[in-house]
Amino acid sequence: MSSRPSRESVVSWTILAALVAGISTVLGLLGFPSAVLFGGLAGGLAFSLSTGRTVDVPSWSFTIAQAIIGVTVGAAVDFQTLADLGSDWPAVIVISVVTLVLSVVAGQLLRLHRGVSPVTASFASVAGGASGMTAVAHDLGADDRVVTVIQYLRVLVVLLAMPAAVSVVFHADTGTAAGVTAPATSAAGVAYSVLAVALGIGVGRALHLPSPAVLGALLASIALGAVPAFADVDVPPWVQAAGFVLIGLQVGLRFTLDSLRAIGRMIPTALLVIAIIIGACAAFGVLLARLTGVSELDAYLATTPGGLYAVLATSADTGGNVTFVTAVQIIRLLLVLLAAPLLGRWLTRRSG
Repeated sequence: MSSRPSRESVVSWTILAALVAGISTVLGLLGFPSAVLFGGLAGGLAFSLSTGRTVDVPSWSFTIAQAIIGVTVGAAVDFQTLADLGSDWPAVIVISVVTLVLSVVAGQLLRLHRGVSPVTASFASVAGGASGMTAVAHDLGADDRVVTVIQYLRVLVVLLAMPAAVSVVFHADTGTAAGVTAPATSAAGVAYSVLAVALGIGVGRALHLPSPAVLGALLASIALGAVPAFADVDVPPWVQAAGFVLIGLQVGLRFTLDSLRAIGRMIPTALLVIAIIIGACAAFGVLLARLTGVSELDAYLATTPGGLYAVLATSADTGGNVTFVTAVQIIRLLLVLLAAPLLGRWLTRRSG
């Protein structure tokens, strides 16, 4: 039996790995959001378009990657932080829901471009949960290539605008913190991640959840977090990176020149949608400040549509109410992931 296919496979994977590692490193040095995810996407895209080769990425690897995203979100849920909202809960919930609805409505402008379905337009524009939307988009009938590019374009715009808003609009003094310190790897963290992924995939499939890996792992990680042994553990950075890079690869390897050109033509419209969403979130931040009594800076950071870890770092760096900002951001993130399957089904039936 010829060994040629095996050698070709090794060469293909070597080229792909080099592209992903190189691009991820450069994006990380430039401070790009979710550098590993976009490194996987850009590396897969570059490999697919430039080499003419194909690689066989096992379908189970994408399922595990989706579950890792679910676990990462679930691990961020802290019930004590959410409980600290107290009487502010109604205002936070209402503003979070209205923000999500407005972002979905604004996103329908993307349908001016041929081939963009209502589901794709909605998931590409929904405010918050970029990694979660990327993970569930394909399962729920959206074009995950469009969703990924536009979701992370919004995150990039948010991150670039945040320092100017904090210093110029709110006149806040900042320290030297550049981001949130990455959690250290521990045996408990690895065990928590493995158990949550395995249980989550099983539970998601048993309950026939939409996008079972993401939502099942989300539920499993929250449940395991109530176990004393896992009370204060974090998902190790390398586990998160593995999930991000696999999702990026899954999306990037399916790009074609035609799809790339089509997405490029959407960028001006996407930037308009992003501007509308960011402006609306800022306005709702002012309203939230008046309803809850927190500072306008805290309310702005709490309602910022993306860049969660940079938002939390900025809040801590400016001496803000980190607990409030964290709680509001997590509530919106959970609403996004829980509402996405219902929204996807409704839009699919309506347009079908």
